[in-house]
Amino acid sequence: MLPHAHHHMVGPFIFFDHLGPVELPKGLTRDADVRPHPHIGLSTVTYLFAGEIMHRDSLGVEQAIRPGEVNWMTAGSGITHSERFERARREGGPMHAIQSWVALPTPDEEMTPIFAHHAERDLPVRRDQGVWLRVLAGEAFGLRSPVKTHSPLFYAHVVLDPGARVQLPRDYPERAGYLVSGAVTGDGHEIVPGQLGVFDRNAAAVLHASSPSVLMLLGGAPVGERFIDWNFVSSSKQRIEQAKADWRAGRIKLPDSDNKEFIPLPAESHPSAGAMS
Repeated sequence: MLPHAHHHMVGPFIFFDHLGPVELPKGLTRDADVRPHPHIGLSTVTYLFAGEIMHRDSLGVEQAIRPGEVNWMTAGSGITHSERFERARREGGPMHAIQSWVALPTPDEEMTPIFAHHAERDLPVRRDQGVWLRVLAGEAFGLRSPVKTHSPLFYAHVVLDPGARVQLPRDYPERAGYLVSGAVTGDGHEIVPGQLGVFDRNAAAVLHASSPSVLMLLGGAPVGERFIDWNFVSSSKQRIEQAKADWRAGRIKLPDSDNKEFIPLPAESHPSAGAMS
């Protein structure tokens, strides 16, 4: 197992953001929201453990996302979206989520943007010897998710009882496990909460829990080198510069139902090669 390296992709997964767990106060200001911002060349995959996020995008979609559901937004040639904590603002409450970015394969980088939302009941679940798992995307553990993906990958939410173990699927060249909470070893090496354990191609990739643990397991086939700059992902630096110029000049459409504010382009941003953080 490799300790998590900064410049790394695992299959097509290029970025991983763990939000919370946090208790949001009632009357939370709008500053906490993620205002409208653009993406190209990737899919954002949002998955909640607790709370609710209101998604609005430039395709006209308005969709509340709740725990156990998968919100898979494919930016392709360009999309804008906002993510707002409106329910917490009204009622107060928890927020705990993971958002990952999945790079599109080169032929699909400029595809027409599309949004897909999958209810909890649509996603396959398995329980077995202290292991509970839900396959969010791709095929793994004898289950296949209905979520449409663009390259071979798997993504799963796994809960382990103390003493339980799970082995990552062998049929993907790149595999990793992210520990959300608990205590787990990967092939005998400790993984701490908030850490991504990346496995060699030939590793056994057996995860063993010593206390109740929650993990995200992910992997897939590599898609080739990608540059990442702010919210843009592409195989071409030039394409990213074009997207930055388009956003600066206001040429990218905002969501119709959320077009009064947006996140400006950060002053100094430079493309870096594929990084997962």
